[in-house]
Amino acid sequence: MLGGGTAGTMVANRLRHRLDTSDWKITVVDQDDEHHYQPGYLFLPFGGYTRDQLVKSRHTLLHDGIEMVTAEIERVDPGAQTVALVGGRELSYDYLVIATGTTPRPDQTPGMLGSEWRRSIFDFYTLDGASALAEALKTFDRGRLVVHITEMPIKCPVAPLEFTFLAEAWLRERGLRDRVELVYVTPLDGAFTQPVASERLGAMLAERKIHVEPDFMIESIDDERKVLVSYDEREVPFDLLVTIPLNMGADYVARSGLGNELNYVPVDKHTLLSTAYDTIFALGDASDIPASKAGSVAHFAVDVFVDNFLEHIEGRPMTGSFDGHANCFVESGDDKALLIDFNYDTQPLPGKYPLPYVGPLSLLKETRANHLGKLAFRHVYWNVLLPGRPVPLPAHMSMAGKHQPEKEA
Repeated sequence: MLGGGTAGTMVANRLRHRLDTSDWKITVVDQDDEHHYQPGYLFLPFGGYTRDQLVKSRHTLLHDGIEMVTAEIERVDPGAQTVALVGGRELSYDYLVIATGTTPRPDQTPGMLGSEWRRSIFDFYTLDGASALAEALKTFDRGRLVVHITEMPIKCPVAPLEFTFLAEAWLRERGLRDRVELVYVTPLDGAFTQPVASERLGAMLAERKIHVEPDFMIESIDDERKVLVSYDEREVPFDLLVTIPLNMGADYVARSGLGNELNYVPVDKHTLLSTAYDTIFALGDASDIPASKAGSVAHFAVDVFVDNFLEHIEGRPMTGSFDGHANCFVESGDDKALLIDFNYDTQPLPGKYPLPYVGPLSLLKETRANHLGKLAFRHVYWNVLLPGRPVPLPAHMSMAGKHQPEKEA
């Protein structure tokens, strides 16, 4: 198992109880022993959470009988079925699960890592970045705050919107909103990728007087003038820039010839099996499936993967089919949030979740219950999802309780 993050930890723990320990050895490899609860990064800039609440030791989250190897990965040799580690150690495998996720790469955009990095240019997709941004916000009381997405796909595609809504509410609470111009810069043609959700989220941005700059494909950042420059020569000036850099898979994936141009592993989107090697799977953010790179996707995919894997190692056809199911809370400020639920084929729609017509959570609607659900998820993550305990939610998306929004006359 390459990667001890969300997907890697869930799979290792689930398989530990399904594979005969006399026949199978499970090894998890990661470059460090820190497991981060990444959804918590969103709240750090606004004074929510502490490091101790967001970081735990990886090996303590793995069940007994799973070996944890702390080392950087040099490359995979699929022909020899070996993994070379930095330092010279080599691991052999019968089956390999790649779950090393995706990482922000500010080095890929000219000017992003210039003289203004962590001075007026910040990210919040890392613990260090979110912590530095928290310090910067303490003294930011006027000017132009720009939230910017470099390119899709990114981890948790709704997080930039969430940050924007939270920043707007945070500024209002402090009596600073009239002094700050908020701008949301995106490569998409609207607030989100799916039409119904994009319309709803776009209307929320408009209600809060947040300007949207769509179809913005960044070429560079001029850090001397503090402007974003697009390929079509549009410019967006900023006083404080909160950017989501290009996200890419791990470099060893490229060195091993296993990835696409962004280092994501091409897989069958229903079985997560590599399209090139029948001994390699890729789960979570490390794969190229056309679904959100989010913890919920990893969770639902792992539900399907475990039974499929047991069939695959016995030489039988895999009967499970992952449908791209994702659900994401969208913090909207003022202790409220929306919830969206969708998959490969069905866009987010209004309704109730998880029980049809009952909820208690509402889809595409701002409620306090949704906000409390998002806060409660941290406990579920550490104590239920990662240990591999059953969660009473179906892996496949259901249309029960959902409906198409009514068209205004």
